[in-house]
Amino acid sequence: MLKLQGRTAVVTGAAGGIGRAIATSLARRGCNLALADIDETTLAATAAELAVHKVRISRHRLDVSDRAAVAAFPQQVTAEHPGVDVLVNNAGVALGGTFEQISEGDFDWLLAINFGGVVRMTRAFLPLMHNSEEARLVNISSVFGLIAPPGETAYAASKFAIRGFSESLRHELAGTRIGVTVVHPGGVATSIAKNARVAKGVFSEQEVAERQERAKALLRLPPEVAGETIVRGVENRQARVLVGSDAKRIAMIERLMPVKYWDLLGRRVMR
Repeated sequence: MLKLQGRTAVVTGAAGGIGRAIATSLARRGCNLALADIDETTLAATAAELAVHKVRISRHRLDVSDRAAVAAFPQQVTAEHPGVDVLVNNAGVALGGTFEQISEGDFDWLLAINFGGVVRMTRAFLPLMHNSEEARLVNISSVFGLIAPPGETAYAASKFAIRGFSESLRHELAGTRIGVTVVHPGGVATSIAKNARVAKGVFSEQEVAERQERAKALLRLPPEVAGETIVRGVENRQARVLVGSDAKRIAMIERLMPVKYWDLLGRRVMR
């Protein structure tokens, strides 16, 4: 197993949800943390809670869509830590509406965070990770990086892109000391649906609330379970981690029905 005690991990989107849960599981294993998020207040609360684990923790306000901020970030991390062994690209957002309903600006906004952030962070930190005895790049995709439901064109595009980027990079880094793990969470009980941006002028407030409730009903797995599953996958050097029984079922259905999967899954979701 990959030993995490005494190592340093950078985690984006660490203020809440899956990112916070991953940071907690890492801290329990004695891993030092550089926590990044755009929400400074919640990030400070997360860092304070994790201090009980007696690991070195630094926190950083970071917008992963900001090219200059990401380029400067490794220097900020190395001012607090001796190096970087694990990079968890977790920061992400959601966007409600079909391709024709959402604006070009909103589509680009999501891609700049969900996929552009992964690429920028990876480019910024790979040189540091090559100096590690053994390093791991962990990219959080989604079950929507395995299937692409209607109404998720932007989100699915970003999560399929993360999957493809991660798999190609894994092949490129073969023979180096850097491994790559791509993670596909199913329905994890985070606030991503509540905080999703919705196409302007398309849905009424009631329709938005109804969509959020339907999405919330599918988000059942506690973040703590997801975080522990992901960190165990990192310890075991897994190339792919499926988080939740729903993700495992969906992966199997997609493998058996690569074109027609929505004929089956769509009926279940719309019930």
